[in-house]
Amino acid sequence: MGVITYDMEVTSSISPAKMFKAFVLDGDTLIPKVLPQAIKSVEIIEGDGGAGTIKVITFGEGSQFKSVKHKVDGIDKENLTYSYSIIEGDALMGVLESISYVVKINSHADGGSICKTSSTYHTKGDVQITEEQIKEGKEKALGMFKAVEAYLLANPDA
Repeated sequence: MGVITYDMEVTSSISPAKMFKAFVLDGDTLIPKVLPQAIKSVEIIEGDGGAGTIKVITFGEGSQFKSVKHKVDGIDKENLTYSYSIIEGDALMGVLESISYVVKINSHADGGSICKTSSTYHTKGDVQITEEQIKEGKEKALGMFKAVEAYLLANPDA
């Protein structure tokens, strides 16, 4: 199995605690509301939302994929860290065993936040993933982050 790791950083004017609450803690209901074309639904099939929870994410009609199983590896509300893995589904494209993510939201000097994400792709055998495939995934993640940010800016009491 091969391992490929990519890191991404995104800044936001939203405070770290508010962004973590929206993107991580309330994300299962908020993201389908804000981006129904990307995420149709999120359903917990095992667990209570904490570490070990398994979710089925059904993608919207605008997606090239149908669904994935998402496992929560850890949530640290005090340190604003969330880790999870995609463990099953067509987004693994038959060439990946899993994709693991670690998301950390830090304070930014301007009062906003910096979201740091580390993605680790676990490939099957000697399969190689192209830079273009990784770029597509990063762009989708960035789009989701920016959509949640725009929603929070438009709805400050949310």
